[in-house]
Amino acid sequence: MTEENTTQPHAFQAEVAELLNLMVHSVYSETDVFLRELISNASDACDKLRYEAIAKPDLLAGNERLVIRLTPDPKARTLAIADTGIGMTRQELIDNLGTIARSGTKAFLQGLAEAKDGTGLIGKFGVGFYSAFMVADRIEVTSRRAGSDETWVWRSEGGAGFEVAPATEEQAGRVPRGTEVLIHLKENTKQFAERFELERVVRTYSDHILFPIELVDDKGEAKQINAASAPWQRPRAELKPEDYTQAYKSLANAFDEPALTLHYRAEGRQSYAVMLFVPTMRPFDLSDPARKGRIKLYVRRVYITDDADLLPPYLRFVRGVIDSEDLPLNVSREMLQNNPQVTQIRNAVTGRVLGELESTAEKDAEKYRKIWEAFGPVLKEGLYEDHERRAQLLGLCRFASSASDEPRSLKQYVADLKPNQTEIYYLVGDSIERLKANPKLEAARARGIEVLLLSDPIDAFWTIMPSDYEGKPLKSLSQGDVDFSLVPLLDKDAAPADASDADKDVLKSVKDALGEQVSEVRASQRLTDSPACLVASAGGRDRELERLLARQERGSGAKPVLELNMRHDLVKALARSIEEKKESDVADLAALLLAEAQILDGEIPADPAAFARRLNELIVRGLKA
Repeated sequence: MTEENTTQPHAFQAEVAELLNLMVHSVYSETDVFLRELISNASDACDKLRYEAIAKPDLLAGNERLVIRLTPDPKARTLAIADTGIGMTRQELIDNLGTIARSGTKAFLQGLAEAKDGTGLIGKFGVGFYSAFMVADRIEVTSRRAGSDETWVWRSEGGAGFEVAPATEEQAGRVPRGTEVLIHLKENTKQFAERFELERVVRTYSDHILFPIELVDDKGEAKQINAASAPWQRPRAELKPEDYTQAYKSLANAFDEPALTLHYRAEGRQSYAVMLFVPTMRPFDLSDPARKGRIKLYVRRVYITDDADLLPPYLRFVRGVIDSEDLPLNVSREMLQNNPQVTQIRNAVTGRVLGELESTAEKDAEKYRKIWEAFGPVLKEGLYEDHERRAQLLGLCRFASSASDEPRSLKQYVADLKPNQTEIYYLVGDSIERLKANPKLEAARARGIEVLLLSDPIDAFWTIMPSDYEGKPLKSLSQGDVDFSLVPLLDKDAAPADASDADKDVLKSVKDALGEQVSEVRASQRLTDSPACLVASAGGRDRELERLLARQERGSGAKPVLELNMRHDLVKALARSIEEKKESDVADLAALLLAEAQILDGEIPADPAAFARRLNELIVRGLKA
């Protein structure tokens, strides 16, 4: 007897074991969604077979009908969900049903920890098959791969593992091709063996599945219970809001409502139907490093793939389907990347999506605000990547601001420019709270100048490229010199004095004391209350970007510029120490000013112990005086 001919036990992957424990021991308010998940899997299997059969028609030999069939048995308390799709080999059963082999695993585990009882996880983490354990005591999966003469059975009771064995003659006879999931229902979920309940769930969640879903009655006769039509091919006038909601939930495997719907047919040089949705909630895979889109591609209603990159990565939160009438049915992944027709579709659809977002922002500011809160950081990736549409994307952006508690558009910013203000000012950091406390804002506040506060990681990258809005350049407050002199002060008595020869001596002495720790020391036009701050040189990287790259050991090691507020008491004390030739005091005060500027910038001083010692000595000296 070989291993392939015997029953073999297997342990679940650790994440699956944890998941199954959740399924078995938690109480869910939406247990009926397990059926939608299994029907969705069956639909995918049929889609895959139809696609593979384009190149290998023999796979459909003898049975070209692709169908999903539900067979309930109230007496035995079982429900069978069978399909005539691609099926699975023995190894595929082990791989597909024993692991969560996808990028969402980490996100799933985080959600698992946060959800505690697991409510609301189903449908969000690509764990659809395992949702069957919400209603099952035991599950048997019988499958035969299209083109194979071997049938295998996978079975589990939801414990630590599962077993795979060759199918009996009777089991193999039930599954000539495809997969059958036989669920032995728990006592408290036996309603899913009732036909009226199955019909209700299918019409609620799976009415738009493109393959017939048949329900077998007690006489063994099957009737179709879903519409099995492509909603994106139907005219808008025929569809109601609830039809779009159902289509979104079916296409995106989602539970939330769509925040925005885009449905149209393009005619002309190319013909294709588009049905796209902007979700309300952030999809779990939005932070996937691969940054893949999730738009399903069909060609003449034949499924091709669900990640065809039909939108740029910065629109990967959009879900839905594009159905082309012109692409070849045997289009490959390589062809999709290089096909000029696909490029034209991508450009046209991207323009329509951005146009719809612009229209929503103009007509329904509150709805757009919610979309921006969910997907703004992703959309801003386009500012870095899509030079052609940067102006349009800047118009869509909303920013935290020193002038308002509500997100602001650049259009609003430009409308409120101060007299003689010719630039749009911003500051990049790791949190809004820290940015609001940043001393670099002081001079701008003194003149009532609004500053945009950028705290998303992507902000440090897109701002490195020269940008402008309506002819007004964007200017960082932590890079290069800043001249606010043409903008009137709110308090005219607070005007900074011109640098004197004594000030120049102070700047030189501080630079000599700090040496190579800074590239330059200069009088600040940014500060009114704080003694010092650090900025980047005019040609250098913004301070926040330099910090981000330094954490990955990719920074240039560029030395910052130290700016001093020459009117501050601490700087004046340093000037007196220079006059009195107290070299040790000058060195200590210069080091303290640098360390304080680093701390205010969110950095740790290079020598924390020396910083603490100097600070303590300064305090003790002051107390004695």
